[in-house]
Amino acid sequence: MRLHGATALVTGANRDLGRHFAEQLLHRGAAKVYATARRPELVDLPGAEVLPLDVTDPASVAAAAAAAGDVDLLINNAGVSLGVNLVGGDLDKIRLTLDTHFYGTLAMIRAFAPVLAGNGGGAILNVLSVLSFQSFDGNNAYAVAKSAQWALTNGVRLELADQGTLVTGLVFGPTATETMKAFADKALEGGALPDGVLNDPVDIVRAALDGVEAGKIEILADGFGVAAKAALTGDPRAFVLGTASAG
Repeated sequence: MRLHGATALVTGANRDLGRHFAEQLLHRGAAKVYATARRPELVDLPGAEVLPLDVTDPASVAAAAAAAGDVDLLINNAGVSLGVNLVGGDLDKIRLTLDTHFYGTLAMIRAFAPVLAGNGGGAILNVLSVLSFQSFDGNNAYAVAKSAQWALTNGVRLELADQGTLVTGLVFGPTATETMKAFADKALEGGALPDGVLNDPVDIVRAALDGVEAGKIEILADGFGVAAKAALTGDPRAFVLGTASAG
């Protein structure tokens, strides 16, 4: 997938990783970048074409696909992290977490798969997490949603292979973004993370885009991702954030 000259759509582009994705794509010479958000007025990136998009709203997804028929790179980045557990957590928040990460990602892929096919195949990048492979007491709904999103990524890769669409998953650990701040602060307080280990979001996005250009189907962007993936072959007690090495 060549990014120079590509037309990309980034979900959740008003802040954090989404904004970095849109910005770096423009710097790499993308012909057009659709920067989407539930509140498009919050997108302040010069050079981007702003679209309203709520990935949990089928009508909004359909409207985005109709407006962006020239896309050949879809980056599913939109997400929520509500700090909700499964047994005692608020069911509405659990459903919203799954609606956003799993059903929202699936809705975007279903809407844009024909668009990508018509434009030569292109690529899809799903922004996953180290919690696709691990659990975290205090945010287990997010871990379930990200695990489901990882399985979705692997499944649609098979389904879209015949149309020549690259489907890639990005896995990484705690990163210095507004979205992940509460999660990271709790992990630091509980000793699950040492001080000074938060990723720079610029580095994560750079690794992701490099991986897409290289045709990788899974990008383990940091030591947390590498360790979490490796832990899947071992004792299930290692599936808890903080027990696997970050190196």
